[in-house]
Amino acid sequence: MYIQTVERDAMPTISVVIPCRNDAPMLAACLRGLAEQTRAPDEILVVDNASTDRTAEVCRAFGVRRVREDSVGVAAATFRGFDEAAGEWLTRIDADSVPPPHWLAQLETALLAAGKDTAVTGPGDFYGAAPVILWIARNLYIGGYRWSMNLLMGHPPLFGSNFGFHRSMWEQVRGRVHRGVPRVHDDLDLSYQLRPWMNVVWDETLRVRVSARPFHTWAGLGRRLAMAYVTFRVDFAAEGPLARRRERRYLAGGAV
Repeated sequence: MYIQTVERDAMPTISVVIPCRNDAPMLAACLRGLAEQTRAPDEILVVDNASTDRTAEVCRAFGVRRVREDSVGVAAATFRGFDEAAGEWLTRIDADSVPPPHWLAQLETALLAAGKDTAVTGPGDFYGAAPVILWIARNLYIGGYRWSMNLLMGHPPLFGSNFGFHRSMWEQVRGRVHRGVPRVHDDLDLSYQLRPWMNVVWDETLRVRVSARPFHTWAGLGRRLAMAYVTFRVDFAAEGPLARRRERRYLAGGAV
């Protein structure tokens, strides 16, 4: 019994952070998916971003921890969740996403293999739209996001519906992120703030189901693109992309 206790206590702890604003029905589906994980999370933390729906009731029904963040914005909610989370490893998923049963086990294995200075992320399989919309979302939106951000930053971007990293990475960048700007993409901002000695592994096999709601209307897609513009504007003002790439290349011993 003593040996079993030592082995269990030595296992890494994982927190799952879920920002949520008025998305109670989809949050319930997300939490059902997390309840079916082959590797149970040590903590599920829902950051209630000033919701006026049944988000609090859903959290109580599933017995998960709920933290209220009244500063509206996905960045404020996500980063508050990372601040509050108790786990050694921090993972992130959206309220409108549904993880397969092996998601957390696969992510844990990848994180432990990658080490404490490397985040792990993967794409999403969109659902809830016509086949042509799903193709555009998968190939142009996700594919274009990965390709263009890799070119800009010198490493893959984090995909907000599906990533994890060690707490020590968060402690090093938490003072750099723009949590007070409501229209900032949290995953893009966090990706940009990673320091030169940090990296991101993009695992194409690490997948979750993601709602295709943003692609239902041109206005919805336009809002996401506008948020990307705002994110770049605040990030570039603090640190230009060329200077950022130069610092990464210098640390790696490459050409300036």
